[in-house]
Parts: sequence; structure tokens; C-alpha cells
Amino acid sequence: MNSQFLKACRREKTDYTPIWLMRQAGRYMKEYRAIREKHSFLTMCKTPEIAAEVTLQPVKKLGVDAAIIFADILLPLEGMGINLEFAKNEGPIIHNPVRNRSNIESLHPIEPERDVPFLIDAIKITRKELNGSIPLIGFSGAPFTLASYIIEGGHSRNFIHTKSLMYNDPSSWHTLMEKIAGVIISYLKAQIHAGAQAVQLFDSWVGCLSPGDYKEFAAPYSKKIIDALKLDSVPIIHFGTDSSNILEAMKDAGGDVIGVDWRIDLDIAWKRLGYDTAIQGNLDPVVLFASPVEIEKRVKDILNRAGGRPGHIFNLGHGILPQTPVENVKFLVETVHRYSKKP
Repeated sequence: MNSQFLKACRREKTDYTPIWLMRQAGRYMKEYRAIREKHSFLTMCKTPEIAAEVTLQPVKKLGVDAAIIFADILLPLEGMGINLEFAKNEGPIIHNPVRNRSNIESLHPIEPERDVPFLIDAIKITRKELNGSIPLIGFSGAPFTLASYIIEGGHSRNFIHTKSLMYNDPSSWHTLMEKIAGVIISYLKAQIHAGAQAVQLFDSWVGCLSPGDYKEFAAPYSKKIIDALKLDSVPIIHFGTDSSNILEAMKDAGGDVIGVDWRIDLDIAWKRLGYDTAIQGNLDPVVLFASPVEIEKRVKDILNRAGGRPGHIFNLGHGILPQTPVENVKFLVETVHRYSKKP
């Protein structure tokens, strides 16, 4: 496929700047909420026809340049032996958090065909429905982010349990990260073989680490995954939240595209990364609550910072928020296309 999105991933010239949005399938859309009223979140993820339908909703409504499969970063954990629940209004809860050597040793590898067959089928259905119109992105949480969920038992503000294991028992920490990295490799390879044309590694919580801790305790495992996927010949997007202090280390860990959030200006981030890598980002999701005039101003600023250089994929600095007005999201996509269109 010779899409604008895939061209940008390869730093080739495009007709305009491609755009897709993290969490573009989700609660801000009434079509999604209508399905969610009838099914639990996990049921939606585990029913291929529903997952495919939700994946396609923003494609039809927004005109984005790539679809991303509807799933959750925690889905592979169940196959490892993690007892996962999505509690209403509370987010993910892990009932058997992993906090010592014995817990870690009880975790096992996954077999995607056995443990996440619903995701594989959803990708196949979605690829068929897209019929070559735009590419489909698969994804996974990065090792540090998945480890933090497993250890904390859910969301965390200070990551006390995670960092305590890291600092006090580094041997067990590295054993855990090796296991998680192996699971992610299998998980992403299964998505690619099912039809994902690019994959994104989400390191959503990596911003809590110092640069030194990132390089010692997290980066080697992201690198192991990215290196293992190179033979699959699909673009790899490496994204971290609040990661402006570790951009160079993230690039060293790998990825065809480095995703950045709004806490750093795009031109500064790209200069630091070097122009031999593509970049994704980086509008603050809350800008979508502003007026069209303000959204347009912010879009033009980011595009100007990209300077028309090949390899820019427009995105938010993190996921769309649930209350976001759909008309503003549509306006964003249209504005990016309009202002970036090459003569």
C-alpha cells in the first residue's frame, strides 16, 4: 500500500501531512457510546465484529489517514496469568499484582492464537472492510508501562511499588521485563501477520522515570522488541508520554517514527532526534475544546514547525478525551489536510 501515512513513516514525500489520532475510536463518539451501553468494555474488545465496527467508526466520520485497531494495552496480560477487570468508572484493576520473585516466576508466555484470537480476527475483519483505503495500525503497551500496571495493580501516581521493585530487587525486575518483552514480541508479530500495516509501542507511563533509570531499566526491553520486529518490514512508532527528557534514548531504543507529546515544541524535538527519523505529534488534546479559530492557529503552528519536511505524521500528544466535541475533531482533520496540502 502506498498511503500518505506509510509514506510519512518512511520519510518519503507526501501530498499532504497525514493525520490519525490516539483513541480516535472511543467515548467522544455517540456511535461508540451506543454500542458501549449494550456491552462491557472487555466484551467489545473480545468480540471481533464489534471491535472492527468501532475501529471503523472514526474512519467513516473523520477522514483520518490511518485506522488503529480497537483494543486495550492490557489485553495480553490475561494470557500471562494476570486477573484483569475493567471496573465501571475506575479503569483497569489487576486483582493479583506482581510484587516479588515468586509472583514473577508464575507468569508465563502467551500464545496469541490461543490467548488473543479475538484481536487477530478483528484485524482480519477490519483489513477486509478497509479494502485498501487506508492502513491499519496495531499496537501494544511498552514493557515499562505494562510492568507498572502489573505491579501497581492499576493506575498509579507515584509508582511506589514499581520503583521499589526496580531499586530493591533489580534482578527480579529484569526477569519480569524479559518476560514482558517476550510476550509483546509475540503479540505484535501476531498482529502484523494478521494484517496490521504498522504498529505503535505505547510507553504511557515512562515519563515518571529519570533519564538514567530509563536507560537502565526500560530502554533495553523496548529495543529488544523493536529489533525483533524489524524483519517484519512494517513501520514501528515508538511513543512515550511526558518523555521530552529521554527523546534521544528513545531514538536509541529504536523505531521508524518517534511520537512526542505537547510538552515540547515539535521543531525542537525533531532537531534533537535528528532528521533521519520520522516524528509524530503533537497537539495538546485539550486544544480540541477550544474554538475553531484557536484550533486552526495551533495546527498551523505545528505544521510550520515541521517545515514541510518529509516524515511528519500529525497526531495529538496523547489520546482524545471523552468529552471532546466531535465537530472539533473533524475540523482538526480537515484543517491539517487543507493547510499541509502540497501545490
